[in-house]
Amino acid sequence: MSLSPIPAGDPAAGIAYTGALSATGPITGEAPQSPPPTRALLPSILVASLALFATYGGLIAVLLPTQVALLDDANKVSNLAIVTTVSFVFTLFAQPIVGAFSDRTRSRFGRRAPWMVGGAVIGGIFLLGLGSLTSLVWITVFWVVIQVALNALQGPLSAITPDRFPCEKRGAASAMFGVGTQVGMTLGIMAAGALAANIGIGYSAFGIAVIIAAVLFVVVNRDRSSKEATVPAWSWKQFFAGFWIDPRTNPDFAWAFAARFLFILGYFVVIAFQLYILTDYIGLSLGEAQAGMGTLALVSLVPTLAAIVLAGWWSDRAGRRKVFIYVASVVMVIALAVPIFMPDFSGMIIMSILNGVGFGLYMATDAALMTEVLPGGGAAAGKDLGILNVATNIPQAMSPAIAGVIIASFGGYPMLFVFGIVAVIAAALVLIPIKSVR
Repeated sequence: MSLSPIPAGDPAAGIAYTGALSATGPITGEAPQSPPPTRALLPSILVASLALFATYGGLIAVLLPTQVALLDDANKVSNLAIVTTVSFVFTLFAQPIVGAFSDRTRSRFGRRAPWMVGGAVIGGIFLLGLGSLTSLVWITVFWVVIQVALNALQGPLSAITPDRFPCEKRGAASAMFGVGTQVGMTLGIMAAGALAANIGIGYSAFGIAVIIAAVLFVVVNRDRSSKEATVPAWSWKQFFAGFWIDPRTNPDFAWAFAARFLFILGYFVVIAFQLYILTDYIGLSLGEAQAGMGTLALVSLVPTLAAIVLAGWWSDRAGRRKVFIYVASVVMVIALAVPIFMPDFSGMIIMSILNGVGFGLYMATDAALMTEVLPGGGAAAGKDLGILNVATNIPQAMSPAIAGVIIASFGGYPMLFVFGIVAVIAAALVLIPIKSVR
């Protein structure tokens, strides 16, 4: 694999590819190209995303909080916040940076495969050792490496859609990735709950699964060699400068970024601490809470998927996006209020069902809204959508630390739900100034 230096230029040139192809791959001197999709590619995207997000879900929602709680139950909230905050610092820009490197990778296996397999293998190996650690420092170190490695898999996997599918067929690929994400998160939480009695086996199972899924993906969906191809020009200065989009000249983009940030923060500030909510607020034992996590994930799955399908179809027919996000926000506010007045497991089930509806409505229409507020009509869609993804990654990573402060200093778990409600309402309000989307 080669990442040899090249002259500085426009990094956005790597978004689109043109050039003649020989029978075996790109002609020397032409830009790298991937083969067209085969029948195996769509189900492969589904399986790979399912394995990846099952790992994310099982680790973040169950196994890591359980390990931290067993280490020091009295300080579990602050300790979990430390681990996740440190990993957030290291992984914030992991995906765009790895994605940029993969754009210019030259290897006989293509551009994406080395990074996908490398990320999966490194993450999987460290997962095999994570369960045996009894030091918060080493848990944090391993967790940082695992998160960076899994992001190194996720970034190139996401790039498969624009690499191999023409514009008119990317919806199906995006749908496969979305379904894999939702189903994977649910199955991962359920599997982690079943394996939580032996954390080492749980971590190992996810590590092996993600390695197998990545290797099978690149073997079944072979890329063309990029070894002899030219690669887009590179400039660190231009790369980082491209992440600043002036809100004065692109106000709709800025409002959309703020809305996504607030909505995701309101959602994940509660979801990230669900295990501790079940033990410390609802009053379940750790074992009951671990099993309960699987139940909550399962009851939210069907409402989420149904809402995604219905809202996506309906918003396209109506030509409207914002109204569906407003409805999603109302549903989410009701959902987050339920455990305040019903502090039992039944209240958590009702919250999970309503959360599934609200989050599904939001996911289906927010993604479409984002494509309609891109600067320059979407001329640099890859970069700009990557920036909007930061509005997902930052609040998701920050939520455990924020939740820890709220629980410790502002009235415990009821205030966590109140904070989530306020964030979701604020997210709906900042959509109002957007003019280019109805």
